[in-house]
Amino acid sequence: MNRNELLATRFEEHRSHLRAVAYRMLGSLSEADDALQVAWLKATGADTGGVENLAGWLTTVVSRVCLDMLRSRESRREDSLDEHGAGLATRLRTDPEEEALLADSVGLALLVVLDKLSPTERIAFVLHDLFAVSFTDIAPIVDRSPETTQRIASRARGRVRGNSGTGSDDRMRQYRAVEVFLRAAQNGEFEELLAMLDPDATYRTDEAARLLGAGTDFDGGRVLAENFCGKAQVARAIMLDGEPGLVLAPCAKLMLVMTIRFAGELIAGIDAVADEDRLSKMELTAP
Repeated sequence: MNRNELLATRFEEHRSHLRAVAYRMLGSLSEADDALQVAWLKATGADTGGVENLAGWLTTVVSRVCLDMLRSRESRREDSLDEHGAGLATRLRTDPEEEALLADSVGLALLVVLDKLSPTERIAFVLHDLFAVSFTDIAPIVDRSPETTQRIASRARGRVRGNSGTGSDDRMRQYRAVEVFLRAAQNGEFEELLAMLDPDATYRTDEAARLLGAGTDFDGGRVLAENFCGKAQVARAIMLDGEPGLVLAPCAKLMLVMTIRFAGELIAGIDAVADEDRLSKMELTAP
């Protein structure tokens, strides 16, 4: 077996781990696969003869590729509806069902919150908090000292967990209600949905949300229950600006959120939002 054949065998042994790292960093299965392809090309052109920990070395290579991709993504962001179409095309290069299942296993809310971090914050947080990589090993990847890398990860951790009082009793009670509502919607439990909705509840969508298939505006708790019953399979509960809401997206690149208003203990309104300007101003945190 020659050198490239041996390297290919070892690369395949670690592919599952490397793909998991790349997916959490990028939030997109197609981009994660692209990152692995670039990492493989870099590996074949490098001298790995003296590498003792190949898994760690490959993780570093993949992380650097992902960092470059995140920086490139950030630099070309444009606040236009055209990006939604491009994002959808990219996402559908892989199996949407596989992407949804993978997002569910990671935690869709976490993926969406990670998308709010800077590229350096995301790399530091994912490697340290999700894969237990030391700050000493992360520092060269993000071109910072270990001490600075630790501060970056700490800042990212604070943004992921949220520091805006989302843990208050009222907010958490409403968040649990949203979880119950979502579960009833997914299971097709019409009467359960109806019992949680104000009779005059409203549903509103912005133009971007309508383009993503969120439907049109309608009024009335019964109509809202009928429209949600048996649906929202890929939705997950999340905190939006400190208030409970829903996020619907197989990946963080193409995002649709639903803000939820309460009147007492009942849901009084659901607003579907996908406009890039509005989303960029929202603070999304995992509960």
